[in-house]
Amino acid sequence: MRLTVSVIKADVGSVGGHTKPSPRMLDSVRAEVSHAIESGLLIDGFVSHTGDDIAILMTHVRGSGSCEVHEFAWNAFLEATAIARGSGLYGAGQDLLVDAPSGNLRGAGPGVAELTFEHSLSGVRPAESFMVFAADKCGPGAYNLPLYLAFADPMYCAGLMLPPMIKGFSFHIIDMDNTAGDSVIELDAPEDSYRIAALLRDNERFGIDRIVSRTHGEPVAAASAQRLHAIAGKYTGKDDPVALLRNQGIFPAPEEIISPFAKAHFVGGDARGSHVMPLMPVPLNTAVTGLYCLPIVSCVGFSIDRQGRFSESHTDFFDNPAWDEVRSRAQRKALEMRSQGWSGAAMLPYSELEYGGFRDTVGGLVERFRMREASEPATVE
Repeated sequence: MRLTVSVIKADVGSVGGHTKPSPRMLDSVRAEVSHAIESGLLIDGFVSHTGDDIAILMTHVRGSGSCEVHEFAWNAFLEATAIARGSGLYGAGQDLLVDAPSGNLRGAGPGVAELTFEHSLSGVRPAESFMVFAADKCGPGAYNLPLYLAFADPMYCAGLMLPPMIKGFSFHIIDMDNTAGDSVIELDAPEDSYRIAALLRDNERFGIDRIVSRTHGEPVAAASAQRLHAIAGKYTGKDDPVALLRNQGIFPAPEEIISPFAKAHFVGGDARGSHVMPLMPVPLNTAVTGLYCLPIVSCVGFSIDRQGRFSESHTDFFDNPAWDEVRSRAQRKALEMRSQGWSGAAMLPYSELEYGGFRDTVGGLVERFRMREASEPATVE
């Protein structure tokens, strides 16, 4: 079977500010997923939220970029938007940036990550397991550092030294500043590791689009690297990326993939999408109610049976006491950074400030600058 795993995520309204979608919104999307499974459009589906973003996870046989699947997700988000609008919730329909998408939702606002592969539960993949990452209140390159460490650094992934992975992985990196289309470069680790790092250090411009096994040619990771303000022409919310990762066997193990997130590394985002703050790993279905709008990320794991259905239960990788220390560290880092307020590295540079108001304020002041008239040097008698 040629199986596709898709995750499509959007912020279409939340309770009391940018916190979480309402139960009725989530129930509406779950009902739509159930109908899509019954009609044969989808094999299976799972609905969750991270912060104020609703994520629809699906398996199907219609391939990546399927117009039918993407249109279904769009319509499900529209139903949730109608509920949010009727309830007076904040940001109703925020991530739905076009009136009617032309099939594929890439570039229409919702975050999209998809993996398509041969699924037979035999050969190099006798069991198929995967993970879904969903981030909120952060920029598009939030996964750059942890995925680089998991797929290119044996200090984090000892499996890279084993025969199934020792040839390394191919990184497909997208230039998110290019809005005319997908501008992508392919670089191989370990040979191009320094070049990969040189690009991925810029989380706001370059992002990991896909990662592929060089040993087996199998796709292992996909992320939704896009800039919402570049699509909308103004700030509409942070980019809040999703990512799909297959794991185990010929790929890194779950613990090798999630261990880099213990860094609680700094990313662009937070309140008004304008600050630099640590990324905090949180359990699935966590609302944003802590200090500031700390960037958060969830991670859920599934297995897939021979028919393409999800396991009857899932694993919430960050819902574990081991991550309490990381969350405390992230909060301490956040307090230190925000104590610096608006100064220097605590906020994104003006070229990246996504609230138009910041740019308008500074732009208006820049227009008032004048060249100082040269004065005659004083004469000394």
